[in-house]
Amino acid sequence: MKVKLLINENRIAEITNKLQELGIEIDDDAEFVLMEKDKFISHMPVRDENGERCNVPVEDIIYIESYSHNVDIHTMDNCYKSTEALYQIISMLNPEEFLRISNSVIISKKHVKKIKPALSMKFVLTLSDGTLVDVTRSYYNIFKEFFNI
Repeated sequence: MKVKLLINENRIAEITNKLQELGIEIDDDAEFVLMEKDKFISHMPVRDENGERCNVPVEDIIYIESYSHNVDIHTMDNCYKSTEALYQIISMLNPEEFLRISNSVIISKKHVKKIKPALSMKFVLTLSDGTLVDVTRSYYNIFKEFFNI
């Protein structure tokens, strides 16, 4: 059996050893995920432009974008690929730091530099890397509450 670990970096070695003693293989492509209850990840497992597995600190994430069957994790330095769906990613992230603003985008609160109102109950956000993203009408009220607007 293979499992993917989404746990705090401090406990990965301990838990990996115990699972391997039980004959369980750790694999980032596994269909089963082992995650700490009520804990949010500090590093996200991703793939770089060469397809190599790596962990990106969650604090470095500016926004996460989904299109087609791809999910891109954007940081100031790079763009990474994730094997997780957007709904799975949002459940792993601290809801005080990250917010879903459309069906295809999750943003980091600390990387929002400018909020501009737009027509039809929308906002246009400027992020710290200069990217412009839209808050759609479906997420308009959630966004206003999150930012106390």
